[in-house]
Amino acid sequence: MARMISVHEYELRPGTDPERFEQILRDAEALGLFDLPGLVSHHLVKGVKGVRRDAYAAIWVYESREVWERLWGTPEHPKTPAEYPEQWRIWENQFLLPVLTTDPDAIRFTSYEELQLGAHEQISVKRRSAEEDKR
Repeated sequence: MARMISVHEYELRPGTDPERFEQILRDAEALGLFDLPGLVSHHLVKGVKGVRRDAYAAIWVYESREVWERLWGTPEHPKTPAEYPEQWRIWENQFLLPVLTTDPDAIRFTSYEELQLGAHEQISVKRRSAEEDKR
């Protein structure tokens, strides 16, 4: 079953202290706001190189498209913000809205369906030790 991976790009309001934003992320996580059914992992990241250097994003990984669609609706029929899980509405309205340049539902994002290529689960890489490299 293919996982769904959503990448949300966050643009901070001018004057927002990056340390404050990072604390907001920690606070939301501590409150369990990211404990959504079928969300298997999340990654809150900051760009270090490229066009989004020093910009923030979140990567949300869901166990399947079915689970993702139950939460957010289909691409053709997305759910309205009023239908979002309660903790997600808190995340968007109380944590993100005050610090983003736009409404959290208007951010730039892309949801991807993971390709099932088959090989990634069978590959095993053995790293050589420094001693082996000397031989």
